Amino acid sequence: MTEAELLPLLGGHTEGLHVRIVEVCDSTNSALKRDAASLPADSVLIALTQTGGRGRLGRSFYSPPGHGLYMSLLLRPALSQDDLTLLTPAAAVAVCRAVEGLFGVRARIKWVNDVYVREKKACGILTEAIFAPDGGLSHVVLGLGVNLTPPPGGFPAEISEIAGAVLTEDRPGALPALAAAVLTEFYSLYRALPAHAFAQEYASRLLYVGRDVRIIRGETAAPARVLGADDRCRLLVRYPDGTEEALSGGEITLRPAGGKL
Repeated sequence: MTEAELLPLLGGHTEGLHVRIVEVCDSTNSALKRDAASLPADSVLIALTQTGGRGRLGRSFYSPPGHGLYMSLLLRPALSQDDLTLLTPAAAVAVCRAVEGLFGVRARIKWVNDVYVREKKACGILTEAIFAPDGGLSHVVLGLGVNLTPPPGGFPAEISEIAGAVLTEDRPGALPALAAAVLTEFYSLYRALPAHAFAQEYASRLLYVGRDVRIIRGETAAPARVLGADDRCRLLVRYPDGTEEALSGGEITLRPAGGKL
């Protein structure tokens, strides 16, 4: 994919973006964070491969060349602290819309930041807020890694049970089309973010509603049942004692058979 292939595909919502595509970097998020002081808002960095792709909680993101979209955006949003938490859900909805609109493949969201296709993780999102010395927001770097097609021989053994891809085989022009669609969908949502207009769609795409899961926060895990999501995309859960909570942080995983942790 080249800039000449991508730029003509961008829609009106992406006017003013500064797009750069590189063959390889360690991590698009890390690269934008290093260069943020010299870059304008809405700078977009796409790498054809990453040598040190990163996910949430210090995890790595497998980024083989030619088989995925590895992209980060530098944002300087004028948003409240509460609305900043909507950036990741908005990006997840944008990826779902792009995948379904381009390829007709059903996409779902595993709260809070993973997009699943055919019951496997096809996309991870990492949002990092950087604050100025006075405590005010300096900028946000939002990274998306989308597995477009499976690599030759499949995914590495350690992730083969959970990792999936949007397409089962290569399709000409799919990568620039996906990049353009994700950017167009995201900026459409981003520029109207305080209205929370996408929250109902986010909730409708959630995996595990009505199912028993484990809520993992730090070193602790607790059983709960997923009820849905509220208008701030917080996960609504009910614990075995009947109490309910709206979660704004942590992660969930399916509980093992028998309901034991």
